[in-house]
Amino acid sequence: MQKLAFFVIFLSLLSTGPARRHHVKHNAAEPVPAFLKGSFTDDYGIKYTINDTLWIQHPRSRFHIIKWNIKDQYLIARNDDGNPGEGGLYTRIDFMQFTGMEPWRWGFCLTAYDAKTDAIAEATAKADRQNPKKGCNGFPFSRMKKVE
Repeated sequence: MQKLAFFVIFLSLLSTGPARRHHVKHNAAEPVPAFLKGSFTDDYGIKYTINDTLWIQHPRSRFHIIKWNIKDQYLIARNDDGNPGEGGLYTRIDFMQFTGMEPWRWGFCLTAYDAKTDAIAEATAKADRQNPKKGCNGFPFSRMKKVE
């Protein structure tokens, strides 16, 4: 009987743990903007692939997006366990659009990349979009351009 109870508890933890962590939350009336999705290169030559649920920094870092906040221009993600660093922790990525910087259309800031929980990542002070050259923890936002 104890083995059966343990098994039932174990199965319930499996069904609620990771599935809940990887559920993407955002207002359906406010879809993820097209400018944030696709294949990109930043101004350091790093390549990225981004969709509604996954942010990949090639070649080996994956961030599983669990929340988009389009209005306040950030997302919260869980770092993939297989990442070379900070695996299983949480990241806040702030983003902003640029004007007059073509081909750089938008930029991002890893505001938090090693938070113990998604709530801690989200509570991290936002990047300073008024000063994109130093508003990312004293550094510039990484500028992104689309790769066709």
